[in-house]
Amino acid sequence: MIAHEAVVLQGTGGVWQALTDDGQRIDVSIRGRLKHEARLGLKLVVGDRVTITRDERDSAWAIDVIHPRRSQLARRSPGGARGERIMVANLDQVLVVFAAARPEPHPRMLDRFLVIAEANDLHARMVINKAELSSDAAIRTLFADQLAAGYPIHITSVVTGEGLEQLRAEVEGKSSALTGPSGVGKSSLMNRLFPGLDLRTAEISESVNKGRHTTVGAVLHPLPGGGFVADTPGLREVGLWNIAAGGLAECFPEFRPLIGDCRFADCLHTVEPGCRIREAVASGAVRAGRYESYIKLRAELVENAADLW
Repeated sequence: MIAHEAVVLQGTGGVWQALTDDGQRIDVSIRGRLKHEARLGLKLVVGDRVTITRDERDSAWAIDVIHPRRSQLARRSPGGARGERIMVANLDQVLVVFAAARPEPHPRMLDRFLVIAEANDLHARMVINKAELSSDAAIRTLFADQLAAGYPIHITSVVTGEGLEQLRAEVEGKSSALTGPSGVGKSSLMNRLFPGLDLRTAEISESVNKGRHTTVGAVLHPLPGGGFVADTPGLREVGLWNIAAGGLAECFPEFRPLIGDCRFADCLHTVEPGCRIREAVASGAVRAGRYESYIKLRAELVENAADLW
């Protein structure tokens, strides 16, 4: 029996591609035992660390073991389905990519992506691409709420090269997921940062000013300097999952120091007197836009919970 430790790069139709620790790319299947476990909930995903084996009498490789995950990026199953969809496993960080223009950026939508990263206990970086279509000052003003919350920002342009070296330094040697709305230039950005990746790209539809989907499933790409980047499908619907409405405030970093100081231990931070978060919003210590996102997302979570009954 020949065995290798490997990481799963991609998979379709029951055939997966794994990269072994010694650099071999091997097409593998899944052992029947693991297929049974998948029906019980343990499903193989891109980024999983696995053990693959091949019987010396058989040329086919198969996954024997899926190792425990240290992290994952998940979202609600699309199309109104219940449950979560794990997109990528074993990540170090999430790069949330928005465009400075074309398509028009929406800071409240950015908050939704950031909450998903926080709910997965993943460090998030904002990447505002297509900087040539705006100005540094205008971009920082538009995303001032997120900057005030402590999120690092990278302002980049594939056209001019602005910000690319700084972003490359934060990506090399780490396992990163690239996410954000369609059409913001995620694939073009990675192709410029790491020539040779050849990620698929598409133009923006002028009629609807929305990006066409180019990636159909998450794919993990090894980087020349070490590390990986996961190219995830463009998301027009980003749904929250498995977050209790009462725990949503923990997904806002600027709220966390205040949560235990409210007058009521079960404060929902909506209308209660003596709420430290509401007081901080009123004083300007917490940005009103971020609080607006909290209220909107909390209402969504309450509605989703009601739908389960």
